[in-house]
Amino acid sequence: MLPVRRTTDSWLPDIFNDFFDNSWMERPTYTAPAINVIENEKEYDVELAAPGLDKEDFKIHVDEQNNLCIEMEKKSDNKENKRHGRYLRREFSYEKFQQTLLLPDDVDAEKIEARMEKGVLNIHLPKIEKVQRPEPIKHISIQ
Repeated sequence: MLPVRRTTDSWLPDIFNDFFDNSWMERPTYTAPAINVIENEKEYDVELAAPGLDKEDFKIHVDEQNNLCIEMEKKSDNKENKRHGRYLRREFSYEKFQQTLLLPDDVDAEKIEARMEKGVLNIHLPKIEKVQRPEPIKHISIQ
């Protein structure tokens, strides 16, 4: 077995990381938001967890392949810790998310609606109303 050689070339980055990467300095972690899809006889409802986001942070559209595209982008500058002098560390927050859902054939794309309520983006997808037509009566002549 060969001995492992330790070099002293990496001591500065380790000290730097130890100082800046510890539990008292929070590092943001971002994951895709949770999505619920609910169906009943008349509609589908999509619920997307979006705490801390505003309706201006979202773009929703139906593309040419009949997909529901949900895009979110939020940029923020943490200015509350602004101090005179030089920054030792300053973080800008940037979040971006995109989700594409294939719309079922029975969704009326012209009537899709969305709203933000208490940190949840709700997208209402009404189904195409099926008109019940009476069976045409066919008269048969007797010969």
